[in-house]
Amino acid sequence: MTLPSTACADVADTAPLPATVLRQFDVAGPRYTSYPTADRFVEAFGADDYASALRARRDAGASAPPLSLYVHIPFCESLCYYCACNKVVTRHPERAVQYLAYLERETRLQAAQLGRRATVSQLHLGGGTPTFLSDAQLAGLLAMLRESFDLAAGGEQSIEIDPRTVDAARLANLAALGFNRLSFGVQDFDADVQKAVHRIQPAHQVLGLMADARALGFESINVDLIYGLPRQNDASFARTMDQVCELRPDRIALYAYAHLPERFKPQRRIAAEELPDAETRVRMLSSAIATLTAAGYVYIGMDHFALPGDPLAVAKRQGRLQRDFQGYSTQPEGDLVALGVSAIGRVGATYSQNAKTMDTYYDLLDQGRLPVVRGIALSRDDVLRRAVIMALMCKGRVGFDAMGQAHRIDFRHHFAAEFAALGPLAAQGMVRLTDHDIEVTPQGWFVVRAIAMVFDRYCRDNRTRFSRVV
Repeated sequence: MTLPSTACADVADTAPLPATVLRQFDVAGPRYTSYPTADRFVEAFGADDYASALRARRDAGASAPPLSLYVHIPFCESLCYYCACNKVVTRHPERAVQYLAYLERETRLQAAQLGRRATVSQLHLGGGTPTFLSDAQLAGLLAMLRESFDLAAGGEQSIEIDPRTVDAARLANLAALGFNRLSFGVQDFDADVQKAVHRIQPAHQVLGLMADARALGFESINVDLIYGLPRQNDASFARTMDQVCELRPDRIALYAYAHLPERFKPQRRIAAEELPDAETRVRMLSSAIATLTAAGYVYIGMDHFALPGDPLAVAKRQGRLQRDFQGYSTQPEGDLVALGVSAIGRVGATYSQNAKTMDTYYDLLDQGRLPVVRGIALSRDDVLRRAVIMALMCKGRVGFDAMGQAHRIDFRHHFAAEFAALGPLAAQGMVRLTDHDIEVTPQGWFVVRAIAMVFDRYCRDNRTRFSRVV
């Protein structure tokens, strides 16, 4: 039995880093939901390559790793100015009818390559706004997925929710469909901030939905927050954090807003002069971390917090955390089949992404082709570095002997340059370096992305496409 590292065991009892220290790590960097990151995907990897990966999984039979399923529902009824997701803003619900028909085509194409009703231990509906779909459409979608996949009894079935699109009756329907985990998009409760980002949703509305969800017995409820939004300040965000603590969700995701208007057109509607400056943003983060840890939340890593009894916190204590495109996960490392426009999947030593526009997505499916337009087949070095980065991000420790034996390398020799680059981080108390391992300290968990970046050979020359580390 592998015992959890000291970092994993002690971080919950460690004081958050002060703003003066966090400020030193206010740089751009990947979130490492994959490695290599999506900006390294190439068009040379296409549908045929992805189909080969699916068939390889099929041929592996019972030895294939666990399977997760992600379904992207791109529709939103209104535009949130901060959003960087792939979405279609419309008030015409009939547009979903055509999309669901094409989604069924893609599902059947993927299932045909897998060759059997593969067992799915984790299902996630993201967007966009999955609850843009009507109750009947959601029921039809689940029924369609069950025709091609075996959704395991007791498995995780989660859905992202815009609180403005549901009520108690809709939540009851989601529970009846088998969803057992919810994620509410809150972002901020301050009315002035909500007006600035074009997302008005009173706190009392979310409070009522939280009470309804708990009464219905959902196993885990997450709340998404964003700091760094326009018109936020120390006092306003502190009030939001206090309100969130009163809600007492099982999990909290606290994301940093990345203002990239040159890449994301909706963000051009945000007045740059209304954004909090770097000093204020870092102070808000430091204060939020202190508030959440004082309220009893366990800091999981990066932007994730959970109550001590939540499976995510338990997995961290036991050294079982994993990381996927939804962030930290309790699921064993495995494959992810992704369905829908722009969806990104992982099968074997490959990543793949579907067409980003509806027209291209539909056109490829009309041709009877999988809608994959880019991806990457990992090299041996990619596989090694992914293992190191995920070990740091999830377990807080890399053992030289185990990693060296798994990948047939002399770890200290192979990563001599990286080991030297960790020196300043060790001097700051963020990592401990020994002759046999690298360990993230309790303080280092707050900047674990910066530690992982040392082993990323791709981001050394280009960090401008990423969000801030803090």
